[in-house]
Parts: sequence; C-alpha cells; structure tokens
Amino acid sequence: MPGREGFIYQYRNCVILRDHKLQKEDLWVRDGKIINPEKLFYVEKKKADIQINCHGSIIAPGYIDIQINGGFGRDFSETDDIVEDVKFVAKSLLEFGVTSFCPTLVTSSREMYKKIVPFVKKQNGSSDGAGILGLHLEGPFISKEKKGAHNEANIKDFKNGFRDVEEMYCHNFDNVAIVTIAPELERCSEVINELFNRGIKVSIGHSGANLVTGETAIQQGANMITHLFNAMLPFHHRDPCLIGLLTSNQIPTERTVFYGLIADGIHTHPSALRIAYRVHPKGMILITDAISAMGLPTGKHHLGNQSIEIQGKRATIAGTNTLCGSIAKMDYCVRNLLKNADCGPEFALEAASLHPAQALGIAGSKGTLDYDTDADFLLLNQDLNVLATYIAGNKVWDSGNVPGL
Repeated sequence: MPGREGFIYQYRNCVILRDHKLQKEDLWVRDGKIINPEKLFYVEKKKADIQINCHGSIIAPGYIDIQINGGFGRDFSETDDIVEDVKFVAKSLLEFGVTSFCPTLVTSSREMYKKIVPFVKKQNGSSDGAGILGLHLEGPFISKEKKGAHNEANIKDFKNGFRDVEEMYCHNFDNVAIVTIAPELERCSEVINELFNRGIKVSIGHSGANLVTGETAIQQGANMITHLFNAMLPFHHRDPCLIGLLTSNQIPTERTVFYGLIADGIHTHPSALRIAYRVHPKGMILITDAISAMGLPTGKHHLGNQSIEIQGKRATIAGTNTLCGSIAKMDYCVRNLLKNADCGPEFALEAASLHPAQALGIAGSKGTLDYDTDADFLLLNQDLNVLATYIAGNKVWDSGNVPGL
C-alpha cells in the first residue's frame, strides 16, 4: 500500500544497518524519507501514525547494481524496444533487493547507441520497478586484446579525442552515469577530463594498461575499475597493472578507487574475493554484470542468435564449457561474499548499497539509512534473504514470509 502523505511510519522490532553496524533500533519514515525520531518527539511533538512489527528482521539499504547488461530474457544491447526492456528488468529486480541500477550497454555500433542512449531516462523507482540512475556505457573505447565477449568489429579508439565520444553516443550525455574506457588509448586523458567535467563517472577496464597508466587515469578523474580481475592484465610482482591500484600510493588523498566485483562464485574465485576485501575493502562494489539469461530456468535457451545452456549458477554456450556471462542476482552475490570473504554481514550489505552510492556521488540520498535520505530499504532474514523491498517508503515487493507485513 502506498505511503499516505504526511503519515509517519515506525518499523519496530528490527535490527537496522546504520553507521556501519547492525543495531537494534526502530526506523522512522515519512513522505519517502528516513526521519530523525528525536526531532519528531521533541520538536514536532508527534508519534507514529502506523507501526509495523518486523519480527526481528534486518533492515538494510536497497541494493544498487551499477553494471547489469540485462536479465529475464531481455538484453539492453540487443533490443527493439529499450524502454520496455529496461522497464521489464527494473520490475523483475525488485524481488532480489535492487532498488536502483545502471542499465549497461556493452560495445555496440553507433546505430545501436542512437537507438538506445537518448531513450533510457534517469527516473526514481516505484512499484513499477527499480530506479534508473543512468546508463553505464561499457565501451566501445576499450582494448581489443582485452575485449572479453565484446564484439571486436565495434571497438573504437580516440582518433579525434572527445569528439569521437560525442559522435558515438549521439551527443547525448544527460542520462549517462558511467563510461568504461581503456586508459592506454591515445588521447584518453582528454576524454577522461571532459567526462569528469560533465559529472560523468569514468571507470577503467577491458584494458591492457600497466599500473602507471592506471594511476594517471585516476589522477585525471577516473574513480572506478570495471569488474576487477576480469578483462585486464593479471597481477605481476614487477608490474601489478590495474589490480595494483588497490594498494597504490599515487592516488590523490581525497579520492577512493572503487572497483566492481562479480561475486557469483564463477567469475571470481573465493580467494580473489578475500584478497580484494583484505587489501582495499572500502572500494569494493558488488555488481552482477548479468546478461539476459539471468532469471531464466535451467535448460537450453535461444538468446538472439546464440544458443545457451543454464546449469546452476553457470551459463555456457550450448554444447561447450565456454562461459557466456554472469547470471547471478544481487542478493546471491551479497550472500556469497559474506560466505567466502569472512567480511561480516554489515560489509557485505554495504558493498551492494553504500559503496556504489559513494562511487556515483549519491550517498547523500541513497545507499544508507541516514536521516533525510531516500527510504529505499530491504527487510531481510538472518541469512540475508530478501523478505520485502521498499522504495520511497512504499512496499514494492513482498515475499509473503513476514507476518503482518
């Protein structure tokens, strides 16, 4: 039921994630925002209009997925109706605790960018689906040697500097949140500077860059690494390459290097999860990097021109052992990180909420349960399974497993 204007909601008998700790405390919500009960009691002299018994559940900020290529049979980079496909995925993500996301386009042709980029608008979440924080454009300005599953025929460089970026993305940046580029490309500095000045976050990845090149990119304004360990040169003791950014002493003191991590149990070994967590925990962002096969049942499926097979958490090209992308959902990634990194539930939850919000510069409104932030939150059981999802204080999905909700 939508929240009534001016009504005060008190969520009690719960444990909430605040100040990096799970603590027994009530959550108070009014008009889509989390409010300070002390001001309510002592200044406004008011109490709750409606009390909700959470029966010991955990309340945590809603998950934010900054890299997701599609899901539930829809592919954001191969679409005839991007608006409908994004809407469908946004609605489907609510069940898995995602309250905001960045629809992600892999390396595509200019014609496809023209068909997609102007039409995916930033918008708040609701019962219709998770909020859209802006597009993540993962390419086409990447390394051919580290292209991964990207189509090499569409990969470009910066022959004309930022003008190539403008032409590729149809001069439309209003709804772009992140651009992934390979920092070793010629004239990359110019591109990073221009994107930074426009308020667009730059992530470096799909790259054969060495450490010094990566450090230079961060110094110039980039602040993220795209899916750490994947599609980049491996760590080497004489040149740790982009992975070495996690321990670099050449990063401006006011800047945190954030990095996406696919904690699906397939793309990143548990030992690698532990290394990243122990070396640079505050930069870790859980991403799904999910493909259109996410959410489809076990068995064979035809997606575009490709036949794939899903078995458990793996999606492979049918008849082979070749992985064709991640199919893990965000709630599973959180639980898998907790299981394998010995990081504690507080950290696992913040890696999927606070950290992506910080990377995008929106932690003043999302990713926390601080006072005056958006009331986008989850009810979870002790195993971190999602029981209910709320956006702007409205319940938008319910598992039916919490009495009285």
